[in-house]
Amino acid sequence: MLLQCLGFAACQPGEFFKSFEVYEIEHDCCNCRMCGCKHGFPPPCTLCSSTKFVVCMLLGLKRIVSGVQPTGTIHLGNYLGAIKNWIPLQNTYDTFFFIVDLHAITLPYETQQLSKATRETAAIYLACGVDTSKASVFVQSHVRAHAELMWLLSSATPVGWLNKMIQFKEKSRKAGDENVGVALLTYPVLMASDILLYQSDFVPVGEDQKQHLELTRELAERVNYLFGGRKWKKLGGRGGTIFKVPEPLIPPEGARVMSLTDGRSKMSKSDSSDHSRINLLDPKDVIANKIKRCKTDSASGLEFDNPERPECNNLLTIYQLMSGRTKEEVAQECQDMNWGVFKSILTDALIDHLHPIQVRYEEIMSDSAYLDKLLAEGATKAADIADATLNNVYQAMGFLRR
Repeated sequence: MLLQCLGFAACQPGEFFKSFEVYEIEHDCCNCRMCGCKHGFPPPCTLCSSTKFVVCMLLGLKRIVSGVQPTGTIHLGNYLGAIKNWIPLQNTYDTFFFIVDLHAITLPYETQQLSKATRETAAIYLACGVDTSKASVFVQSHVRAHAELMWLLSSATPVGWLNKMIQFKEKSRKAGDENVGVALLTYPVLMASDILLYQSDFVPVGEDQKQHLELTRELAERVNYLFGGRKWKKLGGRGGTIFKVPEPLIPPEGARVMSLTDGRSKMSKSDSSDHSRINLLDPKDVIANKIKRCKTDSASGLEFDNPERPECNNLLTIYQLMSGRTKEEVAQECQDMNWGVFKSILTDALIDHLHPIQVRYEEIMSDSAYLDKLLAEGATKAADIADATLNNVYQAMGFLRR
């Protein structure tokens, strides 16, 4: 394949060449284009000196974004359903993991606890194995493009789409009209902004979040249709699509960890009973007590996938994921066990798995300067990409350029 050099370093504008595989690279940081050529590996971006995203484009790495709210306490459901799955993803994807603090204010919250919980959540990310040399870790509100893009997207979002959101109906019913702000209705638009800002290829989601991702996909297609293509090009833009349309990435196991007190309900921070969940920072005695008191049934033996035994399936799944064994191995090991024996080995598996995370968490929290430095670096990397997308949207929607 032949490409025309767009001009940089030793290359002459207009020069044609062949190379190891000729690439045309679009820097995500600023949307300038340059190419790999006979002069060697592509240099840093001439506008912002970025190099990381050149490598990602060359290697063909797809991008993933995900985040967790800094509300309540991070529990086993958050870990097994999201954070634990991030660790292998960071080795094969261009990953952005952030603390979604803007989402944390959609319901009444303690203002004095928000910043503390945000830092604690970031520390848990790192303690669980998120590696900032491979993934960008940052706080959502530290990249202002999130809130700006949400407002722009809101102008293109039909209210009827938001009224269909199941989680809004459920949460508003529980909280009552007087305690529900507009943000609870519109936060799916912010979620869309979180994803679309980074031109994400995939988004790890649980089954209960697929509806929100579908809204994101529909909104991306709607904005591309309303403002992209030739319309954008006439305004001086590059034309084509403004946003990538992301795909869901659903983990095969652990995507829905259920409550310890009700095997048909998802493990949740908002559950009034702390005994319904295992928190990642629970001490050993607390873990043991929660497993001892968790809901079971009177049937003999233990088995997966029996719809009449949701608690049994949930506890076996937790044990499987904590122990690192296969489903078949766990089924064979536990098929003839009684609950007393099983609860003992489940407790041991939980403690053994969570103890190293808890130790690492305390180390990170003891050095706040180190943590703040990592979050600042992550926000800078994220802002390079987010600002480029935001500027494109402003241009495509006809705003006067700054």
